Amino acid sequence: MTELLVTPKSLAHMETLIDIGADAFVIGEQKFGLRLAGEFKRDDIKKAVSLAHENNKKLYVAVNGIFHNYHLNALEDYINYLHELEVDRIIFGDPAVVMYVKNQENPIPLNWDAETIVTNYFQCNYWGKKGAKRAVLARELNLDEIISIKEKANVEIEVQVHGMTCMFQSKRLLLGNYYTFQDRQMKIQRANSDHELLLYDEERENKYPVFEDYNGTHIMSPNDICLIEELEPLFQANIDSFKIDGVLQSEEYINVVTRQYREAIDLYNEDPETYEDEKFMLVDPIEEIQPEHRPFDEGFLYKQTVY
Repeated sequence: MTELLVTPKSLAHMETLIDIGADAFVIGEQKFGLRLAGEFKRDDIKKAVSLAHENNKKLYVAVNGIFHNYHLNALEDYINYLHELEVDRIIFGDPAVVMYVKNQENPIPLNWDAETIVTNYFQCNYWGKKGAKRAVLARELNLDEIISIKEKANVEIEVQVHGMTCMFQSKRLLLGNYYTFQDRQMKIQRANSDHELLLYDEERENKYPVFEDYNGTHIMSPNDICLIEELEPLFQANIDSFKIDGVLQSEEYINVVTRQYREAIDLYNEDPETYEDEKFMLVDPIEEIQPEHRPFDEGFLYKQTVY
């Protein structure tokens, strides 16, 4: 059965998502993981492991940051700690994580998530030989590419089915102040709080969410991927995991989306024809709470990426 993977914002939120029907969770600290929906310190991760395993759920910890030499001692210590806790998977992009995990007596399985470069099955199989059990595909792949990779990959395949995607990352902070100072056409529009910034492209009338954390400045897509009506070919391809990315979303929003995708997966497993008949209604509760400035689209599922 296809796994429903969700990004909780807190331990209490994780409890709610378990009740709603999530199968697995991505958590972590921003010092080690990129663009997390919530911040989970070490004690929180320990509690999250217990909570997940008590409910027969899986817990994946993101260790897919960009690491320099001065990060390595802390990274090694973090990997050791995750093995003490016996988390289910470690998400990585840097080979340094692989090397530290291989030094463990009982290495935790790895999920390879190197963002935009996960684009062919040779890469997936290469990292599979290095200890990865799963590849998280680039969000810029179309359906034919996804299906082809799944057919030829020797590892599990994860696809993001809902949420925003990262378009740009810089290790530098205060990118918004730079644009404002330069008085460029794309200006920063402040929302209700200092943590909600939108890069406004007047020509295209797009608003790109911007946020800064330990890893620098991130500019996100102006639209949200929403594939709840387009899951049938992914089911038929036996994609192993559907991910809902809740970065910069509220708990309420993540809850509604998780509930609807849970229903979609269950409907298809019971009867694919029932899913086909009812899938157009599944999106309605999400549309009701979708921000006006963030329309839905299918990402690159049906179009070619243009560089």
